[in-house]
Amino acid sequence: MRAGFPDFRLGNVLATSFTATLTERHGDAVERIPTPQRLVDWLAVYGLAVDSCTTAQLELARELRESIDVAATAAALQEALPASAVHVINGCSAQGRAAAILTPEGKRQWQLSSASRVEDALGVIAADAIEIIAGERDGKLALCASPTCRAAFFDASQSRTRKWCDMNTCGNRQKKARFHASRRKHSGSAE
Repeated sequence: MRAGFPDFRLGNVLATSFTATLTERHGDAVERIPTPQRLVDWLAVYGLAVDSCTTAQLELARELRESIDVAATAAALQEALPASAVHVINGCSAQGRAAAILTPEGKRQWQLSSASRVEDALGVIAADAIEIIAGERDGKLALCASPTCRAAFFDASQSRTRKWCDMNTCGNRQKKARFHASRRKHSGSAE
C-alpha cells in the first residue's frame, strides 16, 4: 500500500469491504480513501481497475459508500431502508457498465467498460450491495459489536453469530481490552 495512508481493511464481501474504507465511524473516524488515487488503489485490489479518478468521482464513491452503510445498517436492524440511500445505490447500479466474466480458474471476475470508468466499478459495488441487502446471498447482515465501529458486515459463518466486522481489528481490540481489564481487576484485588 502507499506510504502515509492507513491500510485497507479487506474482506470477502465487496460492498461491506467498500464501506470499511471509512472505519471507526463512532470513534475517531479513519478515512482510508482520502484521495482519488487512493480510490483507484482500492478498486484495483478488488479487480476493478480503473484508469483514473477525479475529485467528483471520489465524492460519488463516498456518497455510495455512505448510502450502502446506512442501508446495510437499517437492514441489519430490520428497519425500513432510507429512500435516499436506496436512490443512490440504485442510481450507481444503473449507470455502471460491467460484465461478469469467468476466468480460466473458474472464478468470477468483473470486466469494466473499455474506458474503465469509476462509475462502472461503483456499479459493481452497488449491485453487490443490492444482493446482500435484499437477502439474496447465503448469510445475514449484522453490526459490529465494537462500540466505536458498529459497521454493518455480512456474516456468512455457519452459525451466523459473528460479533465483529473483522476479528483481526475490532475483535482483537476488544479481546485485548477485556484482558487488560481482567489484569487490572486481579492486580487491584491482590493489594
